[in-house]
Amino acid sequence: MIYNTFTVVNDTLLDMKLRCIVLDDSALQRITITKLVNENTHLQLVDDFSSYKDARNCIQNDEIDLLFLDIEMTQINGFDFIDALKVKPMIVFVSVKTDYAFKAFDYDAIDFLRKPLSKERFNKAVDKALYYHKLSNESSENDQNYIFIKSNLKSIKINLSKIRWIEAFGDYVKVITEVDSHLVLSTMKSFEDKLPEDKFFRLHKSYIVNVDKIEKYSSKFVEIENYKIPLSRNKKETLIGFINTNKVLDQ
Repeated sequence: MIYNTFTVVNDTLLDMKLRCIVLDDSALQRITITKLVNENTHLQLVDDFSSYKDARNCIQNDEIDLLFLDIEMTQINGFDFIDALKVKPMIVFVSVKTDYAFKAFDYDAIDFLRKPLSKERFNKAVDKALYYHKLSNESSENDQNYIFIKSNLKSIKINLSKIRWIEAFGDYVKVITEVDSHLVLSTMKSFEDKLPEDKFFRLHKSYIVNVDKIEKYSSKFVEIENYKIPLSRNKKETLIGFINTNKVLDQ
């Protein structure tokens, strides 16, 4: 589960405030969560909502860092709500059922909180959000030369140029680098969205490759260091165009 904790220890995190909203169709639960938000000095409450439409409009039109989201709403399921968003803030799911915790991984949730909420557990979730927000900002400042992945309850920095390929592995994806591999609980689509579009290409439903690592290709495979990776029949022409376009851009 998503229960590893991070302690706020440096000045950057201590000075940070996350703009957040609460979406829950229970008035009592909104009061409980907003009280915890207002008591945490690292959070700024923008608004709380019972309507998913109002919450969606706020996220699309304002700078929201963190969303506390009830999964079991009468209007819409919390996961369906996230699927419909074009802009996605960090998410802390809230539910009475722990059965949803595993699925929350697919949505890159910062944490999963079980009702009734405790202040201590809530603040640990906030600490994690602060930590990942800082990592995300650092990644952006460095022109996306690396990403952070969550594997074995640890956050691991991976240089994008070192990734050879990513492959589907059941409920996980396996990230193959030049020196090792990592299992990450994620869908292929979710992980693909984290990668720069000009460097990585999904050539099969189960494989994404770093195009710079491709040494050979045929109508059925691409080869990376003697490994043959299947190439979908309808992807070959797109791959050739992708490679040629990026060669021009790199000149």
